[in-house]
Amino acid sequence: MPFAKVYSAQPTFLSASIITIEVDLTRGLHAFSVVGLPDKAVEESKDRVSAAIKNSGFKSPKNKNQKVVISLAPADLKKEGPLFDLPIALSYLLACGDISFKPEGKVFLGELSLDGGVRPVRGVLPSVRKAKEKGFVEAYVPKENAPEAALVEGIIVFPVANLSELIAHLDPKSASAKAPAGKHQPAGQRIKPQKPTEIAYETPEGEIDISDIRGQETAKRALLIAAAGGHHLVMYGPPGTGKTMLARALTALLPPLPIEEVLEATTIYSVAGILNEGLITHPPFRSPHHTSSYVALVGGGTFPRPGEITLAHRGVLFLDEFPEFDRRVIETLRQPLEERTVSISRAKGSATFPANFILIAAMNPCPCGNYGSSRECTCSAITLEKYRRKISGPIIDRIDMWVEVGAVPHETLTSAPPADRISQTLRKIVGKARKKQLQRFKESGRHITANSEMNVRDLGKLIELSPEVEDILEKATRQLSLSPRAYHRIIKLSRTIADLDESEKINPEHVLEALQYRPRKVL
Repeated sequence: MPFAKVYSAQPTFLSASIITIEVDLTRGLHAFSVVGLPDKAVEESKDRVSAAIKNSGFKSPKNKNQKVVISLAPADLKKEGPLFDLPIALSYLLACGDISFKPEGKVFLGELSLDGGVRPVRGVLPSVRKAKEKGFVEAYVPKENAPEAALVEGIIVFPVANLSELIAHLDPKSASAKAPAGKHQPAGQRIKPQKPTEIAYETPEGEIDISDIRGQETAKRALLIAAAGGHHLVMYGPPGTGKTMLARALTALLPPLPIEEVLEATTIYSVAGILNEGLITHPPFRSPHHTSSYVALVGGGTFPRPGEITLAHRGVLFLDEFPEFDRRVIETLRQPLEERTVSISRAKGSATFPANFILIAAMNPCPCGNYGSSRECTCSAITLEKYRRKISGPIIDRIDMWVEVGAVPHETLTSAPPADRISQTLRKIVGKARKKQLQRFKESGRHITANSEMNVRDLGKLIELSPEVEDILEKATRQLSLSPRAYHRIIKLSRTIADLDESEKINPEHVLEALQYRPRKVL
């Protein structure tokens, strides 16, 4: 038949849209066109598809006097990437009668190499999730992407290695008759469905145990609180005191991601095209360099893509040398620190990406690092003032804890290391505190995961303050000139400390400890 259609999907931000690939063949001089708002990669697919079809034992579209029109519908949605190669090849072969199969209920994704091999593509997980949502029952994806796609329940995933193999599966008679030498597929040969992916929670390589860090007990306590309640933390002090090592040890305190968050984080990395090491089962750790641009941190581009803030979703965003970041970059943290999302608007599209992360920042007291220490500071007054102004009041107010990381005594450095690794024990304590929070939120009907995500209404409904605690908060508000935001953050921080102590109520000592983490004069 001169017309055929098959189905594919286009990742759009963190979701996807089902795309119908239609092929129309008419007699005349050779022409091959792709319509439907394709980008350059989609336009070039006609060359890859032609070579792959020829090397799979069928006659190339370029060797026929016919006009080939490939339509990608809906036409008003931008089509990006090479993932349409496989469905385009199948739709062409179906239209010219070289193969025969029923495309209904099937979705195809994959880039074709010139010899007919199928290469991995990005955005497979959201595409298969959307296909399942729309009622498709089978998904054909590149072999390397199959474990990712098999996370989706309720749809059969077939791993495809090359075009010949897929044709043998869909139409064994045509494949057996036309497969080239060395690529012959036995009649009736079927691709085995991918087994459902079982999530294996293995300890990440290179994970730093908190026992590897000598001294800095106050900072370690702050890390435990940050992990238990999802609170933001800034560590400041002279260089070489362990700030970076402490930040990297935080991920060892965080419990593995539940299945819903595994899907969420894996989807983000799949869309970004950096899902190179399997599924994201542990909280991600992102550490962009301080020369990173505004777009690299928050995301963007002509067609918005996720940035470091979104890649750190459900994990840790570590900003080393915090004041050395461009001021505009630092100010972009305002919205995600408060709303835990980041909205990006561009001329050709807008998107709202999730950004629920724990911010850990490290900073020196001055550019030379010696201000306030026993060493001589070589910074001028103007340099110090410029350095101080890099971090604005609104950013300071949005960070829950400020901890000084001072010099470590020589005796502590030379002491014998502890025999036991304690991060695993602390992780269990954090997990226990998180479970208490989840139970509290579940009873109230709120879909949040940590104390830091509570809003003002949640504080009124879920947290009861005794008169003694209210009196302490009132005095602290007057003496420290706390803003309403800082006041509420202290209550949330106090609730986390109480959860670690397995206390049902917030006691005065919990509030007093939370107040100790308020920012003092850093410089």
